[in-house]
Amino acid sequence: MRRPLFVVAALLCACGDSSTSDPPSDDAASDAASDGASDTSIGGDAAPDAGGDGGGDGGVPGWPTAYTPPTEATVLSTLVAGHPRLVVRDADLAAIKASLTDPVAKGYYTALVARGDAMLTAPVSERVLVGPRLLAVSREVLKRTYTLALLHRLTGDAKYLDRAVKELVHVAGFSDWNPSHFLDVAEMSYAFAIGYDWLHASLSPADRKTIADALVTKGLGEGKKAYDAKAWWTTDPFNWNLVCHGGLTAGALAVADEQPALAKFLLARAIANVPKALASYAPDGAWAEGPGYWGYATQYAVAGIASLKSALGTDFGLSALPGFSKAALFRLGNVGPTGLSFNFADADSAEGDEPPLFWLARRFESPLYAYGARGAAGKNGSYGDLMWYDARGNAADLAKEPTETWFHVADIVSMRSSWGDANAVWVGFKGGDNGANHSDLDLGDFVFDALGQRWAIDLGPDNYDLTGYFGKERYTYYRKATIGQNTLLVDGKNQDEAAKAPITGFVVGPVPWAIADLSKGYAPLGVTKAQRGVALLDGKTRLLVEDELEASKGVGVVWTMHTKATVAIAGTKATLTQGGKTLTVSLLAPTAGAALSVVDVNLAAPQNPTTGVRKLQIKLTGTTSTRIAVLFVPEGAKTDAPAVKSLATWASAGP
Repeated sequence: MRRPLFVVAALLCACGDSSTSDPPSDDAASDAASDGASDTSIGGDAAPDAGGDGGGDGGVPGWPTAYTPPTEATVLSTLVAGHPRLVVRDADLAAIKASLTDPVAKGYYTALVARGDAMLTAPVSERVLVGPRLLAVSREVLKRTYTLALLHRLTGDAKYLDRAVKELVHVAGFSDWNPSHFLDVAEMSYAFAIGYDWLHASLSPADRKTIADALVTKGLGEGKKAYDAKAWWTTDPFNWNLVCHGGLTAGALAVADEQPALAKFLLARAIANVPKALASYAPDGAWAEGPGYWGYATQYAVAGIASLKSALGTDFGLSALPGFSKAALFRLGNVGPTGLSFNFADADSAEGDEPPLFWLARRFESPLYAYGARGAAGKNGSYGDLMWYDARGNAADLAKEPTETWFHVADIVSMRSSWGDANAVWVGFKGGDNGANHSDLDLGDFVFDALGQRWAIDLGPDNYDLTGYFGKERYTYYRKATIGQNTLLVDGKNQDEAAKAPITGFVVGPVPWAIADLSKGYAPLGVTKAQRGVALLDGKTRLLVEDELEASKGVGVVWTMHTKATVAIAGTKATLTQGGKTLTVSLLAPTAGAALSVVDVNLAAPQNPTTGVRKLQIKLTGTTSTRIAVLFVPEGAKTDAPAVKSLATWASAGP
């Protein structure tokens, strides 16, 4: 396996009255593992061996110079006595209550009460697996526990306590928490940690024992077994590491005074191995698994770090590791003016609530992050938004941010005409790594916003329970294969699954542009050169996408862009209509033997069905050398065709 600022006004509109959005339905570096298969990662690579126990390794990449993680002997030396000690201590409640004078925070609280009251009469959660996962149940228990326990602490009302206890005691009776898919155990452990710690003083001795015993045997004990077996996720550089360790860290701290040996074992190893995943944020906060898993990973990175800080008074330098302070910038920059993200790598385009942004705002003293967090939460923020609420920041903070950003670790480029304008022009463009977790074969992919519409779309994830979705059959599915991306398709074949496409040129300013070298993606098909450039022209009002391809033999090339717009074709021009707006797409090169065409994309169950999706195409045959230049002109922009220049001249003469 390989390693890898949104417009707030638009997000406020896009989020509406929705409640907190769930993280992705599952990570999948190892879904096959839950079926007993050895083919455990995207692209068919075996899960990595965890190596040693991970305790006390001072040479972990990403650690500050000369820094040594705590040992089992020292890790609990500053443990706070008594409960609650996790995330929100009793001393923090006054600040939360004081924040309710703010109308936004008051709205979060009102919504939280409504959700909590609805939970009072909901049936308790049951042990029902979906495919190989109990994950949906774990997440529901976590949401209920956090909501009900926070409301009990804020109001003192016993009805929230009683319902939370009913849930926890019932789930404690499950036969297990599905350790074959360890994310399920990790999230359930987090739920039980919060329930046990926050409600500790109000629990009966019997209920306290029931909840603690379940946490220890079905959660933390399973974590120790995983370490003893050198489970692959213990040293994984991506979200499994942060989720599993985040849940176990909270759980271990909740019972650390009662189970010190087990807590020390797990905490020392978690703190030593979490940097291997935190290093994936470096240098600029991006996340190669895509925006959906950025949210999932960051949620649990924050859960673990916040628990350490509150329970031990230190996070042992974890939050100071390179790149983590910039993590919020990826969430902000990878979202267009429509409020939709560049949803590569198993991510949905609709963005929602991200409470960790509030925590990051506090940790790194960033009004910008706080402003972004309020935009993401909308009117009805979740328990996380309320407990970390930060009223700082405004549109002026956002306007100071660069309008062009290259996220190096993921080779993602974001370019926009302005911040704060829902009608702005914006393009998200990727080189990237086809071998990264959750990747599609999509080197060169792009999405495009203008006039308040998403014109070029990424189709996003498919049904996680499709046969082989995280194994050898992954790239037989349309949404994951090259045919389903906004890029070039050569001879009808997929890009190389191991290929990377670096960004080789990037210029900011009045005419920003970026170039990615896609050559390795097509090399097995006889392509000797493939480059794609994207540029915003004429005051950032128009988009140019230009490809250059050379091959050692004649190849068929299909230029592809997916859209939900209505498309009318007239030779080398297409008129796209959507939301009462119009976009003209013009083929500037080649000038002979090529035209635009459109076909419907109809995917049926068990794949996630498509509705109203069309594919704009340019087809070339027997090609050994070609330049394809396509101009996107939103209504109201100038319509004259620019001269088509080679990509090699962009650096000296501009696009």
